[in-house]
Amino acid sequence: MVEEKKLTGKSRFKRVCVFCGSTTGKRDCYSDAAVELGQELVSRKLDLVYGGGSVGLMGIVSREITGETIGEVRPVADMHQRKAEMARHSDCFIALPGGYGTLEELLEVISWAQLGIHDKPVGLLNVEGYYNYLLTFIDKAVDEGFIQPSQRTIIVSAPNASELDYEPVHDGVIATAKWEGEQVELNGCLYTDTAR
Repeated sequence: MVEEKKLTGKSRFKRVCVFCGSTTGKRDCYSDAAVELGQELVSRKLDLVYGGGSVGLMGIVSREITGETIGEVRPVADMHQRKAEMARHSDCFIALPGGYGTLEELLEVISWAQLGIHDKPVGLLNVEGYYNYLLTFIDKAVDEGFIQPSQRTIIVSAPNASELDYEPVHDGVIATAKWEGEQVELNGCLYTDTAR
């Protein structure tokens, strides 16, 4: 790969959305990975987009960038809008270890890439094999025909930020137009009318 395609080389990205745990986990390797990611973002002069948490791994990444947890806070109506705003203002996504919330955010942006809603890279920091079982599950889903082989490449993974090669291959994803229709608001919820 050309050096500018890597997070550690010249980057085509300006804003990186990071998903990770609201705790630090039981092992120091997770906090160390958060520090390393924060340092990589600083060295590349990349902006951090995240949910605003000041605790756990997210707090560590944020403090590594700014020395304290500060930034622009955008009020939103709910979690769906929060995630949409984070995605809209990001050029790529990186997931550190985390729990249900991290997994949900990660799988949502992977699904959006699969559906052609975005073509932004989705990076997975597989710190000391933390995500091995998830990657095995995804490979099994490919083997069993639930995920297209070309869609497996939506996710790029590495054990640490310095090794994350950030060049996705989004072959064979479904075109956005197939999933978009006119949106209608009803009782505060947006619904898509694809029948038109």
